[in-house]
Amino acid sequence: MTDGTAEEWRGWRAATEAALYGPDGFYRRPEGPAGHFRTSVHASPLFSDAVARLLCRVDEALGRPPALDFVDVAAGRGELVTGVLAALPADVAARTRACAVELADRPPGLDHRIEWRPKPPRGITGLLFANEWLDNVPVEIAEVDASGVARRVLVRRDGTERLGEPLSGAEAEWLARWWPLPAEEGLRAEVGLPRDEAWAEAVGAVARGLAVAVDYAHTVDARPLFGTLTGFRAGRETAPVPDGSCDVTAHVALDSALDAALEACGVPGGRVLTQRAALRALGVAGARPPLSLATTQPAAYVRALASAGEAAELTAPGGLGDFGWLLQPIGIENASLGDLLVDVPDHEEQ
Repeated sequence: MTDGTAEEWRGWRAATEAALYGPDGFYRRPEGPAGHFRTSVHASPLFSDAVARLLCRVDEALGRPPALDFVDVAAGRGELVTGVLAALPADVAARTRACAVELADRPPGLDHRIEWRPKPPRGITGLLFANEWLDNVPVEIAEVDASGVARRVLVRRDGTERLGEPLSGAEAEWLARWWPLPAEEGLRAEVGLPRDEAWAEAVGAVARGLAVAVDYAHTVDARPLFGTLTGFRAGRETAPVPDGSCDVTAHVALDSALDAALEACGVPGGRVLTQRAALRALGVAGARPPLSLATTQPAAYVRALASAGEAAELTAPGGLGDFGWLLQPIGIENASLGDLLVDVPDHEEQ
């Protein structure tokens, strides 16, 4: 093995971009994300049902417009948008323009009502929903060297790393503001600037309605000391190797993304909640059915018990329930969205 040429070594952002979205990238593989990891969408149809209820709340807040947009960003193979359309009341579904945003090719057999495109449309009136998108927006990795300087981490296709130049400019400013690293050798951070820019652009595509990002998240007062970069392959966590064989992902600084949308688009009123709080406000509670139902209606009891188990998985502490929901209303009052944006217990907000 050679020491590597300049072409072999590159920052994690470029390496991840090629590994995930290049011609033979991980997200262009025929099995799709569901073949390698389980998201809330795959865990239970209760998630799609909850998003459909959220879309209905947005519809009411907008005054029931003639055309209501639902835009599913990072749509995978269209599982969420398909589930939402199926769960909508008939009168709302008839007015809904469904759009799936994904770089992979349109899957065969997808509902003809769903538009398939690589970027969100502009002028959205309705709900833009990005489930586990920002964690796959590639970012640079910074690591503190022996002198206490944060440097860009360079990587080769096989996952071998070395330190590159010190961070500077906007990246250094982002790191100082949102993920300040003590001068201790080996500490690492993910520089979330590209995610902030991507989220601000997505929010800017909404004319009136609500933009939501759901993801693994952390806040500035509790950033991980060694970062969160990791990989997933065939249902298991693995080393993040940027060769296209696995997902490469890292948790998201949703507080920074929220601030970026405010600065770029001038839209105040956003909040970050836990998934547990958001789903409970949308009717996903996870309570076990009464035992008396097992005697009077055994089939209904079994169905209710299964639903409770799925709800418990979606809202579980230490799991999916700890995901962050970044909610950004545009052109509508917070109170119009009902309990999802108000009357949420303070301890459930991040």
